[in-house]
Amino acid sequence: MPNLVRPFALALATALVLTGCGAEVTSQDEEGGGDKARGGHYPVTIENCGQKKSYDKAPQRVVTNDVGITEIMFALGLEDRMAGYVMPDDRGDLTSVPWKDAYQKTKWLSKKTINKELVLDARADLVFAGWNYGFNEGEGFSPAELEKVGIDSYVLSESCRNGQGKARGVMPPLEALYTDLRNLGKIFDVEDRAEAFIADFRKQVAAAQAKALKGADRPRVFLFDDGQDKPLTSGLYAGPHDIITKAGGDHVMKDLEDSWATVGWETVVERDPEVIVINDYGDTTADQKRKFLKSYPPLAGVSAIKNDRIVVLDYAELVESPRNPAAIASLAADLRKFAS
Repeated sequence: MPNLVRPFALALATALVLTGCGAEVTSQDEEGGGDKARGGHYPVTIENCGQKKSYDKAPQRVVTNDVGITEIMFALGLEDRMAGYVMPDDRGDLTSVPWKDAYQKTKWLSKKTINKELVLDARADLVFAGWNYGFNEGEGFSPAELEKVGIDSYVLSESCRNGQGKARGVMPPLEALYTDLRNLGKIFDVEDRAEAFIADFRKQVAAAQAKALKGADRPRVFLFDDGQDKPLTSGLYAGPHDIITKAGGDHVMKDLEDSWATVGWETVVERDPEVIVINDYGDTTADQKRKFLKSYPPLAGVSAIKNDRIVVLDYAELVESPRNPAAIASLAADLRKFAS
């Protein structure tokens, strides 16, 4: 089978439909349904990574880190509440995404690592990032350190630490996305918009599952992020687990109780994936990753390599983001093609 690159059309169509939902919310604000007229919306309390947090008003100068987190804000129409975003320049073509206008309107603060000085210079009142998605004690950049300088934090739910060292993940990946949408809806008084997204995403996922392979037909699937000595992959709590599982695949690393983690190649060989999904990002291209997989001697006997069953998905589809539900539908179609 040829290499399959996931089309973006479904994600675009979904975003355009939901932009309509957002317009309805905006009109309600103009008619007196927003926080200025309502007044009684605040204070609100949400739970983020096991910690209850209260807000007396909506943050006005949010700094986000990385593409998925930034697009969660854009999907909710909150670019006017942002001071800017931090993101490497290897996250794909941002001019063709549903949120291209929001990207153009919002300041790209840095293409390097987010840090305390940067968010202070941006006069941020809240940083939306995650553990290993920006927050890192070793770099002196954490919610605790930001609190010392008067800056609030919201931690990406996919990255919540689970109490087992620095392992991440406390809920199923899609529930992490829905949790963040719902929490941000409350924080920024756009709950109707958030609930509209969640309802539509659930419909997309249910429609994809209805057509997905089932039972013994489900192929074993491995997610390859990067790494030659040891592969970085997805565990139970990262986006690819739900994307693979709900698309009709059997995620071979579903027993790894972490989000993103490294494993040994011997484990991959032993579990003999029938399909490999490549995470497309970074300095190493998807084609280079594919060539490595097909030329790496220990993988020569693996079913996915022998049958050339390799799918490429974009980084922004695989980390927690508004692109996750459309990625499920796309992968489900790819798996059905392989089975036919």
